[in-house]
Amino acid sequence: MFIFNSSIGKKFIQAVSGAFLVIFMLLHSTINFFSVIDSFTGKYGAVASDEALFSKGDGLFKLGCDFMSTPVIDIMVPILALGFLVHILYGCWLTWQNIRARGGWKRYEVSSKAAADSWSAKNMLVLGIVILGFIFYHLSHFWAKMQLPEMFGIGTFENNPYLLLNATFGQWWQVLLYLCWFAALFLHLTHGFWSMFQTVGWNGQTWFKRTKVIGVIVAALIVLMLSATAVNAFLQANGIIG
Repeated sequence: MFIFNSSIGKKFIQAVSGAFLVIFMLLHSTINFFSVIDSFTGKYGAVASDEALFSKGDGLFKLGCDFMSTPVIDIMVPILALGFLVHILYGCWLTWQNIRARGGWKRYEVSSKAAADSWSAKNMLVLGIVILGFIFYHLSHFWAKMQLPEMFGIGTFENNPYLLLNATFGQWWQVLLYLCWFAALFLHLTHGFWSMFQTVGWNGQTWFKRTKVIGVIVAALIVLMLSATAVNAFLQANGIIG
């Protein structure tokens, strides 16, 4: 098939899977940022005594986590996992194909000077590996203690997501590790965003400039919300605010 055999088709698969993940990251970071809003409204840590979804009195972040536990999201989890898998494996495979085609290790061949001058464009595989490694670390803190027990009955379910935030970000070195991960995520997203649009043909001079700016804004928004969540949880866990 054309989409699997041509260079454009392969890049299109990578672009589509990447777009899907950008949307997920926007949703994920927004729900996490609800915990920061809870700090300003006095709702941080507010969790009803029952385990029902959308209980009265729950903080905004808890309500967001409840939304992630709805059947619709449970159906989407395997699709998201497949999207991650396709994006990661296809990215590694494309890199390997580029290495073989050039007879050795060389950077991604790019078609524009802006891309060639970009550090992130030259190190997308390295950034991807760093991000992937930390995803597993992140899943052990949250997904393994919330969705995993709910979906598969493995482990002990934690109904209070604020406790997980405090436990994860209560130590400064954990916050520092996450901030380094967010920095790698920012670099990966900024290049990936405009590259995605370039793949689908929006690579004219006018649209190239626009997509680069939009990509920086989207990546910055995601990373700033995630960073604010981590720092706010550190302050809450150590009694500095709250």
